[in-house]
Amino acid sequence: MKQEAWIMSKVIGIDLGTPLSLSIETVGGVATRLVERNSTLPTRYSQVFSTAAPYQKSVEINVLQGERPMAKDNKSIGKFKLKGIKAAPAGVPQIEVTFDIDANGILMVSAKDLDTGKQQSITITANDRMSDAEIEQAMEDARNYAGQDQVRREAAELLNECQSLLNETGQKVKDAGKQLDKSVKKRIKKKSNTLRKLVDKCRLDKVTETEINDMRSEKSQLENLVSGAFGSEQ
Repeated sequence: MKQEAWIMSKVIGIDLGTPLSLSIETVGGVATRLVERNSTLPTRYSQVFSTAAPYQKSVEINVLQGERPMAKDNKSIGKFKLKGIKAAPAGVPQIEVTFDIDANGILMVSAKDLDTGKQQSITITANDRMSDAEIEQAMEDARNYAGQDQVRREAAELLNECQSLLNETGQKVKDAGKQLDKSVKKRIKKKSNTLRKLVDKCRLDKVTETEINDMRSEKSQLENLVSGAFGSEQ
C-alpha cells in the first residue's frame, strides 16, 4: 500500500557554522546526536528511528543544537511533523531521518516513512544565527554539568532499551498466543509489569544510580526469561 512521496518544507534561520552538535529529540526527551560539532562540510548523515507509542500516525521532529544529552538543555532550531505514518505497533514503523548540510552551512532535515514513502523536511539557514555568547554559554554548561549529564544519558539510554524490550516482549507474547506455556506467559507478564513500573516511575532530572541499577537488573531478568521462552528470536 505504497503512497506517493510528498514534501512540505519551510525555511527558518540558524547559524550552522558554529562548533555545536546537531540532534533530534527522541523518546524520553533525549537529544540523539546525528552531526557532531566541528564536522567538515558538506556532510550528510541518516539514521532510522521508530515510533514510541502503538499505532502512531505522526511523529514530530524537533531539531536541536547543543552539547547536552537531554533535549530541554539544548536549543530547538526547528520543528516539523511527518504525518500519515502507517498505523503499527510501537517500534515497527521505520522512519529515516537525514541531516544534509551543504558547503554553505545550509541544513535540510528530512523524515521519511520507509513503508509509505511519505516525507517531510525543513530547511535551516544562517539568517538568524546563535550569538557568540549563546555558543560560549552552551559549551560552558556542557562542561559544568558533565557529571550530571552522564548519569542522565546513561539512564535515558537504559530507559529506551527497556521500552524497546517491553514492546518487543509484548508483541512476541501476543504472536505466540496459546502456543506459549501459561506458566511461562505468567512469569513474563509479571516481570514485564515490574520493569514497566520502574520505567514509568523514573524521572531523568532526578534519577539516581540506585534506580538505574534496579532497572538494569530487572531488564536483564526479563531478557533471560524471554530468551528461555523464545530462544534465538530474542
